[in-house]
Amino acid sequence: MRVVVGITGATGVIYGIRLLQAFMDAGVESHLVVSEWGGKTIEVETSYTIEEVKSLATYCYDPMDLTASIASGSLLIDGMVIAPCSMKSLAAIATGYSENLISRAADVTIKEQRPLVLVVRETPLSAVHLENMLKLARLGVAIMPPMPAFYCRPQSIDDVVNHLVGKILDRFCIKHNLFSRWMTT
Repeated sequence: MRVVVGITGATGVIYGIRLLQAFMDAGVESHLVVSEWGGKTIEVETSYTIEEVKSLATYCYDPMDLTASIASGSLLIDGMVIAPCSMKSLAAIATGYSENLISRAADVTIKEQRPLVLVVRETPLSAVHLENMLKLARLGVAIMPPMPAFYCRPQSIDDVVNHLVGKILDRFCIKHNLFSRWMTT
């Protein structure tokens, strides 16, 4: 399996980092693009360096390199995840404005009708944000805001992060044990 991962400058970069770790554990070939602000947010929110994050990916790309292989539909990928996805990136994707490699790779993913998952991060949401999400959802894009689930009784932030990452893995039919499934008696 081959998946593109974008990390933008919204808060919640730990979701993208943990996803890369899960892909590595599952043997998934990952193609990583970190925006300039994504790199800065990694420094602010985590103890990881940008180089440590890049080492979790199979391939890494400069966010402004629109000649990269993931900018073309001829590279066969199984989908793309942007975690976290800023409202700026959401707007670019919703309007087809390929200002950088993340929005271009997302545009290609949509046009090739491959799975695209956006872990959108903002609160409160404005009507503009909601309209952009609706536009993309109507195209088949999975909008997955990081909303915690409490049925799995999280005991830590890691449990909350792992739940969302597990839900992303589910979209790609990747088996995992990151959270307990809903069970009724």
